[in-house]
Amino acid sequence: MSERTILVVEDDHAIREMIAFSLKRAGFRCVEAADVSAARRAIADDHPDLILLDWMLPDVSGIELARALRREELLREIPIIMLTARADEDDKVRGFESGADDYITKPFSARELVARISAVLRRAHPESDEGLLEANGLVLNATSHRVSARDENIELGPTEFRLLRFFMSHPERVFSRAQLLDRVWGGNVYVEERTVDVHIRRLRKALEPSGYDGYVQTVRGAGYRFSPQQDRP
Repeated sequence: MSERTILVVEDDHAIREMIAFSLKRAGFRCVEAADVSAARRAIADDHPDLILLDWMLPDVSGIELARALRREELLREIPIIMLTARADEDDKVRGFESGADDYITKPFSARELVARISAVLRRAHPESDEGLLEANGLVLNATSHRVSARDENIELGPTEFRLLRFFMSHPERVFSRAQLLDRVWGGNVYVEERTVDVHIRRLRKALEPSGYDGYVQTVRGAGYRFSPQQDRP
């Protein structure tokens, strides 16, 4: 199983460190944030598989962040577990209504936390599909970091691999250059938008011998789209 990244958004340093220690021992990669501003940067840069979100944060509440993420097309599918001392039934209802997938009240045990995270991840990422993306014979295996076309390996650079993985995870959607920079390169990396065009050309060139280059389409005035809805090469 590929390593899952968990973003812990918690302003209490001691609690955050304790959670991070427990998650790392359980085999997760852990990213920490003390407030919503730092959480936003971590989401852009680290693309977490799940967010552990405290309710009471110093800048914006966890509830508000959860609602905001659920409104954003590229982020709404990230599972969220609320982690809070607010144990009233009304608070739990508000947590779930904001878009949380689970709700854990403090204090909690490390074993329970890991078990609840694993359960939410299993629902969000079924084991049978984990790390494997396929489109009409074009196969990307995120676990082994390999791409093949009808069992023939395709060599891609790291950026082209990330681009193809993102495209195959979001077929038939148009993404602007700015959106691709944010989701593939990360929000804290300064890269000019024309750099996207360079890597798109490299990706198409790598896919061309197998006939899949036409799947990466230019949408004039809007950006790019991955479209496997055509005849198989």
